[in-house]
This record gives sequence, C-alpha cells and structure tokens, in this order.
Amino acid sequence: MSAPVVQGWCPGAHRPMMSGDGLVVRVRPRLARLTAEQALGLCDLAEHFGNGTIDLTNRANLQLRGVAEADHQSLLAELAALNLLDAEPGIEVRRNILVSPLYQSGDLTARLAQELIDRLAELPALPAKFGFAIDTGPERLLAGDSADIRLETSPEGLILRADGANTGRLVQESEAIELLIALAAWFSQNYTPESRRMARVVSNLPPECQGTTPGPVGTPLQPGLCDQGTLYGAAFGQLPARALKGLIAQSRAVALRVTPWRLILLEGGAAIPAPAFVTDGTDPLVTTDACPGAPYCPQAQVETRDVARALAARVPGSLHVSGCAKGCARMGLADVTLIGNAGRFDLVKQGRAGDEPCQTGLTEETLMNMDFT
Repeated sequence: MSAPVVQGWCPGAHRPMMSGDGLVVRVRPRLARLTAEQALGLCDLAEHFGNGTIDLTNRANLQLRGVAEADHQSLLAELAALNLLDAEPGIEVRRNILVSPLYQSGDLTARLAQELIDRLAELPALPAKFGFAIDTGPERLLAGDSADIRLETSPEGLILRADGANTGRLVQESEAIELLIALAAWFSQNYTPESRRMARVVSNLPPECQGTTPGPVGTPLQPGLCDQGTLYGAAFGQLPARALKGLIAQSRAVALRVTPWRLILLEGGAAIPAPAFVTDGTDPLVTTDACPGAPYCPQAQVETRDVARALAARVPGSLHVSGCAKGCARMGLADVTLIGNAGRFDLVKQGRAGDEPCQTGLTEETLMNMDFT
C-alpha cells in the first residue's frame, strides 16, 4: 500500500482543497455560531454549488464539498453576503479557534473568543494547523480536542495552558489574550519543522507558564435537550442540507452552533422528530467514524460509509472505517478500525489507522460475516 499524502494544511474558503468530487470549501463560523438566516443560506449554497450536504469537521468548522472550480469565486461572493467570509485570507488561516458550545451570550467564553478574534492580526506567523481552545465553562468540554493554546478554568480562576502541559498559568481576564499572544510568540521562536505543535516543544516551556491545575473534564455531550436548545447528531458528521433547512424552520431555532463532535446545537430550538439526524445517544452511529471514502477522496482506496452503517450495530464499542491509512475521520483510538488497502480492508483492534493490522485483505463480504465481539 502506498503511503497516503499528508497535506499539512486545512482547506479554507479562500484556499479550498481539491478532492475527488471537486473543491472542499471550509467555512469557519465565528464563536462556533451561525444565525438561523446564515445557516439557511449556507444550506442553499450547499445545494446550489456543492453536493447537497454540509460536513462538520473535528475543528468545529463546516465544509461544502463538490464545488466546481469555475464556481469558487461566485461561492465566495455569496459567503461574504452572509457574513461568513473573512475579508483577508490571512485572517481566515489564523482564526483557528475552538469554543465550548454551551456558552451564554456575553459570558467569559464569548468575551475572550471575541477579543481573540479582534486581535488575530497581532499573532506571529504560526504553522497551518496551530489552534486555540476557549473552554472556560464550569467543566472543560474541549480537553480531548486538538488545540495548542488553551484558556480554561480552575478552582483558582482562569488559566492559560500550553497543550501538553499538565498545569497552566493563572491569569486575569484583562490580560488573558495579551498573554496568549505572548505564548504564541514564544512558540513561534521555539518550534522546528519537525515539531510544529505545542505539545512537541512544551518540555521547554518557561516556568511562569505553569503551576495551576485545570478544572474537571465534563461529561461528553449527547443528542437531546440542553439549556441553550437541542443537540442533534450527524452521522459521520454529514448534514443533509435540505433536511437541515427543515429542522431549523420546524424547531424555530434562532441559531446553529457547531461542535467538534458531530453534534449541532439548535439554539432555542425545540426537540422534534428528525429522521435524517441522530437523536438517541445510544445509537451506534454516535460512536462510528467514517471519512468520505472513495470516490470522493482521491487517496481513499475503498468506499467507507455504507460499510460503516452496515457494521455499526454489530461492533461493540467504537468503529472507525478509513479510506486510507491517514485516518482523517478519527485521530484517537477505536475498538475496531478498518483501513482501505487496494480495494480491501485491513483490521486494527484497539488502535488507529496506520497502526499494524492484525488481519489484512478483508473483503466487504468477509466483514459482514465476522464476529467482532
């Protein structure tokens, strides 16, 4: 099997990525939130310019797939009209910010996120995937998600923590973003081409950046009601645009919030039947990951999502079906991982795509008759 190509950067709106079905155009909602008008408009764009679906990413962004190169500039104009486009490509690249989705309007999380957005131009040059997490609710919800610099809470107050460090620096809100920018500047002077993420250089972190233990990690969110509205799951992170339009309208939601966990929060929305979405936290699709697969990704060597749907209820625990060894849909461990290899599948148990398989050359027919217990 040939090694998959790691791009080393993520698509954006200004700089899309070519895939097997056309351009992948990424939209980065500010504060992880789109108004109902913006969300409905994005659904229309997915149907007009894309393949009729909107993908949720593990960085809480949204993607349109299947966009023709000739339509890219027209799509950018429409995104700008919805206020979903940064005027400058450089700002778009820097605005890699995860926000805990259960914030209240004007609370600490919202204030810090907005100040960081307002000061993005002050950040130094950073690697393409370098990102930030603002996770200042009563419990940390983003602890397992990719970010290099984190603002979190502790029993003592607000802390600034470098990813990979067990403790962070106790800070006041008034100085938090200033010190975040300073920590980013320290990283920009200390990383190497081989160590492009904070966790790789954190062993050299200055002592003043450590000392305070972050607060507890919260329970993972599940589909259902919450204080802000209703959470709905998206199988494989894929939102059918037409069904999403109907759900927003019928639930009377005022906004849509995105998460890194294949969940959307319809702010102010009622809980209503939604057959196109996951509404039960015990649904096996909640713990099943699958990338777009062939033919949508040029590196994928198998179709993935039909296989994942067929096996989801038969695999105890988590399932990851990956079109190639990159494992884009799931960075962490899964109980069962299937990796595409020359039209067949390799099997990894309790591991990741790219790990040494325990079985190779499995056909779809073989998989459908296997006992995974």
